[in-house]
Amino acid sequence: MTPAIEGTVPTRDAIRSALRSVTDPELDRSIVELDYIEDLEIEDGTVIVAFALPTAWCSPTFAWMMATDARDAISELEGVGDVRIVLRDHMHATEVTRGVNEGMAFSDAFETADGDITETRATLDRKARLARQYDAIKELADAGLDDAQLAALRREDIGFEGGRAMIDLDEFYVEVDADPLKRYLEKATSVGVVEELGDRLFVSRDGDPLATEDVQTARSASRLAKTNMGGQGGVCASLHAARNPELASD
Repeated sequence: MTPAIEGTVPTRDAIRSALRSVTDPELDRSIVELDYIEDLEIEDGTVIVAFALPTAWCSPTFAWMMATDARDAISELEGVGDVRIVLRDHMHATEVTRGVNEGMAFSDAFETADGDITETRATLDRKARLARQYDAIKELADAGLDDAQLAALRREDIGFEGGRAMIDLDEFYVEVDADPLKRYLEKATSVGVVEELGDRLFVSRDGDPLATEDVQTARSASRLAKTNMGGQGGVCASLHAARNPELASD
């Protein structure tokens, strides 16, 4: 862990802002937005974050991902000397808390673990990318882009200004809400689908560039991913509210 920089202390707002980038991998929503953060303390450059999931039996794999992502996000802040992540009220709280804070591999913390956490993360990232792709394609289609135009779009055709996205269609520009495209590009870039300016913007489930005739099939697959995540999110929200009644009125 990087030593704390003398005289520099991260603020609670800065820490919460960093944690907004950490998502529940099953729902693709921020753990801050989901109210998973229960406590946040700063002691002489050490940041202690406690979080709880909707139920005590939520997947330990997902809990591990959120804990490691939270640790890594906070560690990047200036002035942070150490980070301690605490999982509360979970059947595997001890294993996750100990393993993450001691820098262990998931397979070492859970000796009976079945499967590679890297593969699980890749599967969930693909679902999140597809769900975000659905929102981005819908925004553009609602603005009038046809399947051929959607298939031909490249990263270099998209520009952002404030809360708007400008789409270069050669002969003219189309202006849309920036948020769906920004969220999609954030995930597509992080998983290596869109890395260069010349890369095609939208791809299939397996990462292949879309031909015009593939767009509707890709939209259906993306809509299914979004629907599944939305349904699971509703279940988790209900369980979380039942476990934390004070959130129900928020």
